Amino acid sequence: MPSSFLPSPFPPSLCLDLRAPESHLVGVRLRYQPSRRQLRFALPAWTPGSYLIRDYVRQLEGLVIEQAGVEHQPRRVGPSQWELVLPGLEPLEIRYSILATELTVRTCHLDGDHGFLALAAVALELEGERWSPHRLVLELPPGWRPFVPLPADPEGTWTARDFDQLVDTPVEVGPHPCHSFSVAGVPHRWVSWGRTLAGNDPVEEDARWLADVEQVCLACCRLMGVERPAADHYLFVLHLNADGYGGLEHDTSTVLQYGRRRLARPDGRRKLLQLVAHEYLHQWNVRRLRPAELTPYSYGQAVVIPTLWFAEGITSYVDQLLPFSAGLGSLDGLLEDLGADLSRYLLTPGRAVQSLRQSGEEAWVKLYRADAHSPNNQISYYLKGAVLALVLDLHLRRHGSGLPAVLRHLWQRLGRVGRGYREADLIEAFAAGAPDLATLLPAWLDGVEDPPLAEHLADVGLSLESRRSETVWLGWQLQGRPEGLTVQRVVRDSPAQRAGLTVGDELLALNGWRLRQSEDLKAVLASVDPGAPLQVLYVRDGQVRSADLQPGPPAVEAWSLRIDPGAEPAAEARRQRWLALECP
Repeated sequence: MPSSFLPSPFPPSLCLDLRAPESHLVGVRLRYQPSRRQLRFALPAWTPGSYLIRDYVRQLEGLVIEQAGVEHQPRRVGPSQWELVLPGLEPLEIRYSILATELTVRTCHLDGDHGFLALAAVALELEGERWSPHRLVLELPPGWRPFVPLPADPEGTWTARDFDQLVDTPVEVGPHPCHSFSVAGVPHRWVSWGRTLAGNDPVEEDARWLADVEQVCLACCRLMGVERPAADHYLFVLHLNADGYGGLEHDTSTVLQYGRRRLARPDGRRKLLQLVAHEYLHQWNVRRLRPAELTPYSYGQAVVIPTLWFAEGITSYVDQLLPFSAGLGSLDGLLEDLGADLSRYLLTPGRAVQSLRQSGEEAWVKLYRADAHSPNNQISYYLKGAVLALVLDLHLRRHGSGLPAVLRHLWQRLGRVGRGYREADLIEAFAAGAPDLATLLPAWLDGVEDPPLAEHLADVGLSLESRRSETVWLGWQLQGRPEGLTVQRVVRDSPAQRAGLTVGDELLALNGWRLRQSEDLKAVLASVDPGAPLQVLYVRDGQVRSADLQPGPPAVEAWSLRIDPGAEPAAEARRQRWLALECP
């Protein structure tokens, strides 16, 4: 805190009025007593854990300041920053509304069924008050309950120790049931908004759900080498909607979004447990064991973070192993999930363009702004980070160590004391377990070559098996629409790109045969000679065009992970320890 600022004798109080949910407007009243006449304040531009400038100010309206019965209009000095010279130091009230119409885990949504607030999109940061306590007050419709991951005050409000903790507090409200359980004696709550396809509360429908979540949480503790969670209390909020997927981590809570149709699939429950594991582990990795660039957070601007491969990649790798290590799920299911991620990685051409370090550094402008061309020039640090984490784990095991040992070392050395890590700290920790990683790891981070997957998988008796397409390779991905087939994606350096086709082209005919749906295309391709040129008729910008398309031989369309029947017996023992997240 700058020395020129003194904490207010009456800390900021944020009152949120959600009593008109049909308007989708959250009424905000921010009250405090200033300690100086120069008033400056700003609304955060992003929320920690989601590396995209979201410009939350787009949803703010009706800003006014009232002091001693007189209204003042502040002067805007930036897109989301204001200032005002006050006539005196009497208590003041800042009023505005937030339009809450976007249902994600990092935005705000309010309707007749529930309300969800990501407070980075709601709470103004007052200059000089960042490290002051902030009081939170909620005004709710009749019958609604608040679910807030802060200890409640006796008067039914909440107090965050500072602005950072306030921003880190997701707020869910509504007439939802709340289910309590504990993890190693630490109280936990589970709140669901939304129903399963059968119309039930998901926890009430699944009698074993909370017990299995508890086991996943305990597996996270074992992975980090601790007896108890890092948080003294914890809140899970699940938004069960039509087709959503995602989560956002907080110090003492997480918000999950999951599709009810996903949950009804054979692998739906397993995938949701993996999402639980991912976000729960973040209370260590990311929240407390944090990149130095995020210590402290800078809410008004993007910050280059070279180590997102560790923050998200490591977590994405172990989130599949954690439920299995807790005794939940089958080996076949786990290998299917690991294989699906490896297949997605190997079929992404952008991995040969963007390095893993670049993926993290460019997260603000690429990963969260993906379009139809993104697979050609970028690779997700979640995905490649998970692939590298697998290789690192197996490489460490060759040297008598393992990824769990590295995580525990970093937690004890840095995470427990809140010291942010830099890439040099990570490389040092990995090299302590395998000295050659001091050279190999930087090369893998900077290069665009695949890490040595096959040889490390062989250590645990696994191999990758490819499946090729039954037809020639054209290098496009099509989308069926009522008007016909449209090009949704074109692979770089593919036959489709060389023929001049691009995203958005509407296909009319192939070799003189009319195309209306995918089955029409399959029928034509099944009848042509492999390698023979094809004539494509398509529409672009209202004009009918034609192109000659020279197909390539059938390409790999998927990879799967298989147990190698010819592997040495010791490989099975190594595989069992690896999948159980046990170090040698």
